[in-house]
Amino acid sequence: MTKQFSLAHLTALGCSPPELIYIAARAGYDFVSLRPIFMGLPGEPNYALAENKQMMKETKAALSETGVKVLDIELARIYEGLDPKKYLPAFEVAAELGGKHVLSSIWTDDRNFAIECFQELCDLAEPFGLTIDLEFVPIASVKNLKGALEVLHAAKKENAGLMIDAHHFHRSKDKIEELDTIPREWFHYFHLCDATSTIPTSADEMVRILREERLYVGEGGIDVASIVNRLPEMPYAIELPNLKRSQELGYEEFARHCLETAKDYFAAHPRTSTVNP
Repeated sequence: MTKQFSLAHLTALGCSPPELIYIAARAGYDFVSLRPIFMGLPGEPNYALAENKQMMKETKAALSETGVKVLDIELARIYEGLDPKKYLPAFEVAAELGGKHVLSSIWTDDRNFAIECFQELCDLAEPFGLTIDLEFVPIASVKNLKGALEVLHAAKKENAGLMIDAHHFHRSKDKIEELDTIPREWFHYFHLCDATSTIPTSADEMVRILREERLYVGEGGIDVASIVNRLPEMPYAIELPNLKRSQELGYEEFARHCLETAKDYFAAHPRTSTVNP
């Protein structure tokens, strides 16, 4: 089966959605993963397409011209006091652009509130044909596979999914054998990257690496092949922010290197496992 790849926005966050699409097309990607939900982080560009009609028009034109498709949008964070309806305009954008999935993560320790919000997100997304894919993040409230599975089992929503990031899986010290018990229909796409095998003990250093210094697949110490061999075949979104390299190479050449090294890695590590293919 031919692998499909998406260029995740965080890999080239300085690029507007139209720019990202053109770069993805020239570099050979099948999809893009966009960030039309503005989170207000320091230095974060605002790509809220629901509020920027001109950029939305240019994004649709770029998709039409290149044939690149939208895989998913992000990030529908769940945090204390959230009204999930806040994300409705972004869901409308995703559907209009042909996207299929919405990435979510949980940043509140109020478990009942988090589950209720996640359920509401699923209900809001369902009419648009979107899934809500929960990502566990080692610096968030739901920080490992166990926590994510607890939410998904409690939510019991047909359009819910689980999105695993290679970096987060490794940093959370999860075991690959745990992947065998997960319903296959929960997997829609996977975040591909690498990082050093040493897990930072400092939260600040963890954040710095995950946002600024991830590595090409096969370059670090994460056994990516062992993870993906336990999972069904699905699109791979390359989320690989590396500020130094993207500045040195430029976003397009960096995105091309990210894709080429990922393809080289998979060629050198063909799927051999038959566990839940």
